[in-house]
Amino acid sequence: MSVLFETSLGDIVIDLEVESCPKTCENFLKLCKVYYYNLNAFFNVSKDFLAQAGDPTATGTGGESIWSLIAPDTSPNAPSSRYFPPEILPKLKHTHKGTVSMAVAPGLEGQKGGCGSQFFITLGDNIDYLDGKHAVFGHVVEGFDTLDKLNEVFVDQDGRPFKDVRIRHVVILDDPFPDPPGLIKPPSSPTRPPDNSTRIAEDEDPLATLPEEEEERLRREKAAAASALTLEMVGDLPFANVRPPENVLFVCKLNPVTRDEDLELIFSRFGTIMSCQVIRDKRTGDSLQYAFIEFDKREEAEQGYLKMQNVLVDDRRIWVDFSQSVSRLNNGWSNDIVRAPKRSKGQSGFGGREDLERTRRYRDEDSHYAKHNTAAGGYGMVFDVPSDYGSDRRRKRSRSVDKEKDVDSSRDNRRKRSRSPPAHKDSGRDKDKDRDHGRDRRRTRSRSRERRSGRDGRY
Repeated sequence: MSVLFETSLGDIVIDLEVESCPKTCENFLKLCKVYYYNLNAFFNVSKDFLAQAGDPTATGTGGESIWSLIAPDTSPNAPSSRYFPPEILPKLKHTHKGTVSMAVAPGLEGQKGGCGSQFFITLGDNIDYLDGKHAVFGHVVEGFDTLDKLNEVFVDQDGRPFKDVRIRHVVILDDPFPDPPGLIKPPSSPTRPPDNSTRIAEDEDPLATLPEEEEERLRREKAAAASALTLEMVGDLPFANVRPPENVLFVCKLNPVTRDEDLELIFSRFGTIMSCQVIRDKRTGDSLQYAFIEFDKREEAEQGYLKMQNVLVDDRRIWVDFSQSVSRLNNGWSNDIVRAPKRSKGQSGFGGREDLERTRRYRDEDSHYAKHNTAAGGYGMVFDVPSDYGSDRRRKRSRSVDKEKDVDSSRDNRRKRSRSPPAHKDSGRDKDKDRDHGRDRRRTRSRSRERRSGRDGRY
């Protein structure tokens, strides 16, 4: 007589000692028949010693026999209502790996203990410590590789695996015992663990038992939550649970010539518009053909959504939807060329249109900017440039060039003067020479004068 356990680590086939332990085997088989062991966890695993299961609470203190399960009216104070006497035989020992035994609960108030639903499987050979204390009733014949995996799991300080190893399903290969009176087989196996544990096995999918639609919905919600958390970490979202505003409409498929004030005038019949902005290219300022329109109330935005869907605006059928963007919560909408100032209540337009046009007008020096849209029936957007604008720019440029030339010439003159010797070099030496020469001439004249006077006196 055999039982197949399908666990999260693999299958285990157990042969039962039906002739030697009929009471224990009948209890075990009937508990398997009513799906009592389904989704139970191996709550106590000791390396090279044993792996214990069969307690729905996964605490080591729960579990009951099949007779207690089908007779709930029995007084809970009676010890025999929960347990039955163990069948401990001297010839059945814990000699080999894979020995299956019922755990014997200690007796209460001087009474003998008994067996309920908890059982264990030995993970080593010659564990004689358990002989005579617990009732052997079966042996593992297939699935020793699963026992090896179970022996290597990581456990906490209480011996419970960090990731639960559960009995997913039990298949009775042969049952020679008739059903006891009052036994009712459930219509299906349970779908949730009885201990409500959050420790999920590595290969266990908690959504596997749900309907396909519900499973897909939960998967999408988890994927969206993970993506939102990632965007919050990198700074793209202010917080993960952010939601787009309900009073903002997203309008796309616009004609490139459609302006902010045009949309504001069209949508203003549905209510007060707080802001209306056509998003434009950062570099060129061209319309990207979509816009955001913010209403004062959500009901006004709903009316605009219902009435303006697929409406013809500037020879284009626009598409209207509720905004899915939350960028305004971080940086706000912006046309990076010119940011339009906020308008006061009752003021039409944004007040920044002239600045935007001036920026486009003076972007090129000697030519005006024109953009023609053939799809709009030949309408074009032309910004005129003043006639004297280019000449003024050329005058300023020529003046700046002349100034640069003057600066260069003065710089060259300074370099030439620094290379040539200075004009006053050795001037002190020349003055000394002139002074000495004058002194010599004076001396010569005085001597000549003395000679002449003496000669005149002698003769």
